[in-house]
Amino acid sequence: MRRAAVALVAVALGGVLLGLAWLWLAPRVPLVGRINDHTWVVYLKDSEGEQAVGVDGTFTLLGLAFGAVSAVAVFLAWRRGGVASAVALCLGGLLGSLLAWRLGVWLGPQQDVVAHARAVGEGVTFPAPLELGAKGALLAWPGAALVVHLALTALFVPREPEPPGQHPHPHDGPPAA
Repeated sequence: MRRAAVALVAVALGGVLLGLAWLWLAPRVPLVGRINDHTWVVYLKDSEGEQAVGVDGTFTLLGLAFGAVSAVAVFLAWRRGGVASAVALCLGGLLGSLLAWRLGVWLGPQQDVVAHARAVGEGVTFPAPLELGAKGALLAWPGAALVVHLALTALFVPREPEPPGQHPHPHDGPPAA
């Protein structure tokens, strides 16, 4: 249980790195502010832009990569599978994803877009706040970690021998009455 707790905390703290990578790599969604009837209105500069989808996609791809790396790291540290490692990877990945998401939003562009538009001036382009529109992206890290860990366990961990008499061999004939 101690190893599982250490793995869970270490994987979750990897969320700081994911959040910083997401902040650095995610495309910026350009906004522009205008005064309309003495009221500030904020618009997308390019209404057909795909930057918002790119923000979600970047988070998802980074989550998949972090999941694979964390699964390999936990497997190499323990050299075996088990429920404890799977739970640690799943919960740690989910907590890491949540931490990354909140950290990216917190460190990203200002959340109050009207105040930001006033500060930069009318007609000046500025970045939208970093947002995660597809909340399912939070499951990319734990999902990838579980799949990779399962594959490593299946490939490299020897199976435990089955006790004799558990499963008769199909060529042994019918079971004795």
